[in-house]
Amino acid sequence: MNSEKTVSEAIHYRRSVRVYDAQKTLDSSLVKECLKLAVLAPNSSNMQLWEFYHITSKETIAQLAPLCFNQNAAKTAQQLVIFITRKDLWKKRAKANLEMVDTLFPQKPKEEQSSREKVIRNYYGKIIPFAYADFFGILGFFKYLFVFAIGIFKPIYRQVKGSDIRTVAHKTCGLAAENFMISMAAIGYDTCPMEGSDTLRVKNLLNLPSGAEINMIVSCGIRDEKGIYGERFRIPFEEVYKEI
Repeated sequence: MNSEKTVSEAIHYRRSVRVYDAQKTLDSSLVKECLKLAVLAPNSSNMQLWEFYHITSKETIAQLAPLCFNQNAAKTAQQLVIFITRKDLWKKRAKANLEMVDTLFPQKPKEEQSSREKVIRNYYGKIIPFAYADFFGILGFFKYLFVFAIGIFKPIYRQVKGSDIRTVAHKTCGLAAENFMISMAAIGYDTCPMEGSDTLRVKNLLNLPSGAEINMIVSCGIRDEKGIYGERFRIPFEEVYKEI
């Protein structure tokens, strides 16, 4: 393995590898270290509504490959990482953030708290429950009407429906997955994020709770010479770059 790459080098090195070299294995502890870097990704409200399933069992990989429609990236993978969103854990994560606040600010009466402390405690104690609480979509609908009415008069955060919060959780988890893949590239390991999978069967195989959702399945290995299917193609930068 080459010396660790710079961020720019890792981004240029990273490709979606579809075939891995069967003769080259991965050090699971290094993959785990890359997942530790994944948790440092920016995420909405620091709620960290994610879990990472690191699959090293060859038997489990063999079971998962057909659920990924037998893509070569899955069939030849040395390891898999399944990124999971856990919107259902919002109460637990909000509580963890409040406990973190307790370590930053000694307990004192509310009238003696700094404005910063009051804002943070109010955010995790009231605003987050307002945004995340729902009941079969009913609360989300009424919250939407409420913020829509207020939004007529002033700017306001509008993503309060259950589907909105679900989107936020998946965006956040995608950022963690990107951290992971760039970290893998930095040490010369390869990955391929796979959209195609039977997510219901994957959930059942991993025995995930109903509130968990598959965000992404990332295969891992070291590229075979035929593992990259072609030159990298991107739309010209000038077509996607807008400066205002």
